[in-house]
Amino acid sequence: MKKFTLYILLLVFSKSFAQELNLPVFTQYLADNAFVISPTYAGIGDNFRIRANGLTQWVGIKNAPDNQSLYADFRISNRSAVGISAYNDRNGNTRQKGLKLSFAHHLTLNYTTKSFLSFGISYNINAFRIAIENFNTTDDIPIVDPSIVDDRSTSNSNFDVGILYRYKDFYISFNANNILGKDIDQFFEEEPSKLLNYQLYTGYVFTNPYNKKIEYEPSLFYQRFDSDGRSSTDLNFKYRKWNRDGDYYWIGGSYRFLNDQFFKPLNVGPMAGIMHNGLYFAYAYQLTINDLSRFNSGTHVITIGIDFMQGASNCPCTQGTSWRKYR
Repeated sequence: MKKFTLYILLLVFSKSFAQELNLPVFTQYLADNAFVISPTYAGIGDNFRIRANGLTQWVGIKNAPDNQSLYADFRISNRSAVGISAYNDRNGNTRQKGLKLSFAHHLTLNYTTKSFLSFGISYNINAFRIAIENFNTTDDIPIVDPSIVDDRSTSNSNFDVGILYRYKDFYISFNANNILGKDIDQFFEEEPSKLLNYQLYTGYVFTNPYNKKIEYEPSLFYQRFDSDGRSSTDLNFKYRKWNRDGDYYWIGGSYRFLNDQFFKPLNVGPMAGIMHNGLYFAYAYQLTINDLSRFNSGTHVITIGIDFMQGASNCPCTQGTSWRKYR
């Protein structure tokens, strides 16, 4: 029990530092919404797309991380698009809220080979606070530190930049997130000032040669933090089946690991989703493969969404890989 308590304390403190670096990315981006990880995807696909995510981590552990987020993106011209996202994140006694405004521009490199290049930029503003009103006394700490009397909060602004290349059914994007440093605040002497992290997302959509409405999509998501060099990778796979009306369902799975521990996954689990008449629903489950697995029932992610104001752009550079077939 003592080992488990120590593990929880270390995890909470490390997560408190990491929380201000970047929002936790689980499988939200796999719910047909790559805009979660890159502004370059704004405007690709239908004209107006909204996705809402609810994420509950480590169900069964008190005060475990909990996150809600909302994403919307739409085209403002044949080649350009804007997007907005907002989130609310809770982890123990830490609270974080943020807003992100994005812009993307898409170029056609070659109409014949269907090769496209996209650029994106996001402005982020984040508010971080410690919920001192929830501090309670314990047997070991019978009195709350009387010096903690004010609202321990701070905010910061930053930028993300990204580039996306698509060639037929292949795609690869690269992002540099939080490219500006941050002033050290008064909370912790060890607080990191480097917020920069890199993300790479790539995959390929294979069409079944015997049934054009069936697709297979393996993908990879890589993330590396510049402050300490830690990195992780997601290996994903999706099966998608379309109908004549452009509706579809998909099932898949994801395997996340630290890059120096391939055979010791952090999370692994199934996921599935469905699109019908412009309404979208997806669910993902991830089992945490470490000492915490004995004390919780896993992480659950639910995504709901809607696509509307559908209208194809005059430029094929804004048409997604699958949308080219049935839209």
